[in-house]
Amino acid sequence: MCLAHNVVVSDGDLSTGEEVMMEQMRREMNLEATFAPEYVDIKGIEDIFDTKRSRAVALISLIRLGYADGAFEIEEQCFLRELSNQFAISDHEFGLIDNWVKRLISLEHEANVFL
Repeated sequence: MCLAHNVVVSDGDLSTGEEVMMEQMRREMNLEATFAPEYVDIKGIEDIFDTKRSRAVALISLIRLGYADGAFEIEEQCFLRELSNQFAISDHEFGLIDNWVKRLISLEHEANVFL
């Protein structure tokens, strides 16, 4: 949750879409409504996310959050690229994940048309 906080504050603007996604994440993590995420230093974060799978899952969620306001701002991209370096995820793999997230968002929008 604190990594998500890092993403949303990186561009200096907390959009409604980001707020909604942060609230969804808080509920999924079963965190108290009073939980207030704080900035977290990513040095050593690879020790917490110690598997390739956990790192990829975190990065997918955080990139998705970056697009929550409709634009993946350069500050968000820079932070997430720095995080992916800490996670030993190559630029190529980052690009593949980013592309997958964009396709997911497109499918979500398509599904919403049916609803």
